[in-house]
Amino acid sequence: MIIRTGLLTRRRDLTPEQFRKHWLQVHGPLAARLPGLRHYRQNHILDASQLAIDHARGSWEVDGFSQLWFDDRDAMQRAVESPEFQPTVPDIANFCSDVRLAICQPNVVVPVDPAAGPLVKRMSLLTRRPDITPERFRDEWFGFHAEAVRKFPKLRGYTQNLVIGRGGPDLTSAASYEQVPVDGIVELWFGSVEDVHAAFRSPAAEISQRHAQDFIGTITTYLVEAHDIRL
Repeated sequence: MIIRTGLLTRRRDLTPEQFRKHWLQVHGPLAARLPGLRHYRQNHILDASQLAIDHARGSWEVDGFSQLWFDDRDAMQRAVESPEFQPTVPDIANFCSDVRLAICQPNVVVPVDPAAGPLVKRMSLLTRRPDITPERFRDEWFGFHAEAVRKFPKLRGYTQNLVIGRGGPDLTSAASYEQVPVDGIVELWFGSVEDVHAAFRSPAAEISQRHAQDFIGTITTYLVEAHDIRL
């Protein structure tokens, strides 16, 4: 499974409410028609502060993350080449000033319990340190770091999304690392914002944050409101 993740920046002549409404009510139904799409989620940003951690923040300024699940890259490519994809491209300009793509390989460390009820979701964009290779970043993140975060108290879900490809604003062509400088996207779920703060004050967080300094250059965090779009 891969996830085609969009990093969306709203048009500045639109309010956040107008941006969310168009994304949910107009663009969402268009994208949901893509053939081979297994799941579709919109993550609307509620809080763009560097919540609960003391780590260098990146330069990203986004207003939402789209996530589209496909069986593999071939299935994603067939969707992009389909007639159903074509109306989604011009519609982007109706609510976004910029979109960048991160093609991700998900690693589910702590599955979310479907019966858990409403949860707070925290997403982060990670960039590796300049002296760290992509291979070492993956090994450190999927190895020691995953196990350290797994021990956070009150953690209700944890997924690592390793970036294995990138795309530019036209939504079809590949982009360079310099155009989309992100190596990983974190998804963490908690029962409340208070639980987020409690988790990051824990001994487990001290270990994970100390380890993060060894291989992560910047961490850009957001609280989001997730909307699963019906296919």
